[in-house]
Amino acid sequence: MKLVATPTSPYARKVRVALAEKNIPFELVVDSPWEPTSTVPEVNPLGKVPVLITDDGETFFDSPVIVAWLETLGADPRLIPADAREAVRVRQLEGLADGITDATVAIVLEGRRPEDKRSEDVIGRQLQKIERGLDRLEQLASGRTWLHGDHMSIGDIAAAVTAGFIELRVPHVDWRAGRPALTTLVERMFERDSFKDTVPPAG
Repeated sequence: MKLVATPTSPYARKVRVALAEKNIPFELVVDSPWEPTSTVPEVNPLGKVPVLITDDGETFFDSPVIVAWLETLGADPRLIPADAREAVRVRQLEGLADGITDATVAIVLEGRRPEDKRSEDVIGRQLQKIERGLDRLEQLASGRTWLHGDHMSIGDIAAAVTAGFIELRVPHVDWRAGRPALTTLVERMFERDSFKDTVPPAG
C-alpha cells in the first residue's frame, strides 16, 4: 500500500495518523502536485494529495474517503463508529475540522498573491470561519475526554491536525486562546506517537 502525499499536507497528515494508529504498513511516496514533474494527476485527476494506492492498484483520493476505506480493513481501533448515525456525527466532526483547515489553506494561498492583488476581505472571511469553527470544537470538547463517544475518533485526529496546521501556517491565529477544553484535547493528541512521527517540516 502506498500513500502519495507531501510532508506538509494536513489532509495527508490526517491519513498518516490514522494509518499509524491502526498499525497499517504503507509506503510514503512524496510527490508535490505543485511541481511540474508531479505524477499526482496520473493517480488523481483532480491533482491533489493525499492519494492511497492499494496493493492491487486501486486508488482512493480525498482524505475522508481514504479514512473511510481504511475502516473497511478491520484494523483496530475503529475511528468511525459502526452505527450509521453515530458515524455521521463523527464524520461531521471531521468535516468541521477539515473546513477549518480549508479556510487556513485559503489564507495561505491568498497571502502568496502579489500584495496589490491580495484581498483583505477574503482573508477576513476565512479568519471568521476559523474562529467560529474553533469555537464550535471548544463547545464540543467541553466536559468530555473525546469529541464523540468514549474513545478517540477521526474527529479528534482531524481537530488536532488542523490545530497543528494553524500553528504552522498562520501562527498569528491563537487557536488556544479562550479554548481550554480544545487545548487539553489537542495537546493530548500531540503526545501520541502518531502525531510526533508526522510533525510537518517548517517552511
